[in-house]
Amino acid sequence: MKPHEPISAGVSQDTPDSTPRAGLSVGRRTVLKTIAAGAVASLAAPYIRPASAAPTQLRALMWEGYLLPDVIAAFEEKHGVTFSPTFFDGNSEAYNKLRVGGTKDFDLVQADGFWPSLYFREKLIRTVDYAKIPATQHLFPVFKPAEFKLLTDATTGSDFGVPFCWGSYGTTYNADVVPAEKAASIELLFDPAYAGRLSTSARFEENIALAGILVATRMGTIDKPRPNGKPFNPYDLTDEELAGVEKLLIEQKPLLLTRYQDNATLAQLLESGAIVAAPEFAQTYRLLLAKKAKGEIDTTFAHTLVPKEGGLGWVDTWLVSSGVPDGATLDVCQSFIDTMITPETMKKVALASGCSTTIDIRALSTPEEQALYLMDRTGELSKMYMFDQPSSTEKWERVWSRMQAA
Repeated sequence: MKPHEPISAGVSQDTPDSTPRAGLSVGRRTVLKTIAAGAVASLAAPYIRPASAAPTQLRALMWEGYLLPDVIAAFEEKHGVTFSPTFFDGNSEAYNKLRVGGTKDFDLVQADGFWPSLYFREKLIRTVDYAKIPATQHLFPVFKPAEFKLLTDATTGSDFGVPFCWGSYGTTYNADVVPAEKAASIELLFDPAYAGRLSTSARFEENIALAGILVATRMGTIDKPRPNGKPFNPYDLTDEELAGVEKLLIEQKPLLLTRYQDNATLAQLLESGAIVAAPEFAQTYRLLLAKKAKGEIDTTFAHTLVPKEGGLGWVDTWLVSSGVPDGATLDVCQSFIDTMITPETMKKVALASGCSTTIDIRALSTPEEQALYLMDRTGELSKMYMFDQPSSTEKWERVWSRMQAA
């Protein structure tokens, strides 16, 4: 996918790897673990039910931060089922659970970026019927099947997932120190003028992919034909581009104060003035903006959603396991997805998780919330490269190891 072109299917690689995003602990998925605490217990063991029988248990493999106990409880009462979630931190963890017989253990699954496409190719998930999920009518146009092709089978035209949250790996910066024109480029993160006042996350995938966009831009290969015949994808870099990434990351090392492990640390670094810029998922930016509005801090912070060279993005998706047959269980699965993506529920999801929604909730939101949750910026998704699996995990790990040892 090239920047400014619509996202299309078929760019994904087949080698899985973990892509959790930075959150309050290891990833952004753990932002609201306290929401789920004590609400629902994880699935202890699989069970077998007749294919034709109405389900008494709905089993989900999902990120914990999206669990809403009050919504779940109402759904359980209405449909006479028990909701049993199992949580994971990274896509590769969920992928491995499904591959090892998990399609019989789970009815619903969550994934992001190109991972649903991989799941569908490997027959780990099945198609869904948008007509049975009426709340999909509230999707922003950019996330509807006609425009968002990542969840549609190119051969049959069938849909196999429903998007519900989205975001990017943009740059949050101190606007009192960093000019907006500098912050508009990935170059900011490698600028010696800010030596010792920069930070990045500790995740090697995002660091390599983001550096890969800049390297390919500098080399002029980002718009040239690729060896695989597909558009540029920062998760499928040539050996020459990877060598450039390694060199660039080594040059960046002395410019970094630290690599942050969680959002709380990043917020402290930015708020204290120890650093002036760092890439993140806008959750820290929202926190700092809220503090500014309350008069708790004086510094003005801003966020570049997509750098001019192109940025990294993700779209979280509800999926139905291929172990779910047509009939009552599929109906309940689709009803559950429909419940979870209604505008009213998605407003709760946004406030709880700090994520932007694929569902248009502007009518339920204040002007401040609309700006904070990027509700008028969904069109920028077309400039993002979706999170994917590195084409060669071994090569990427070698690049990261050599950078660390340099």
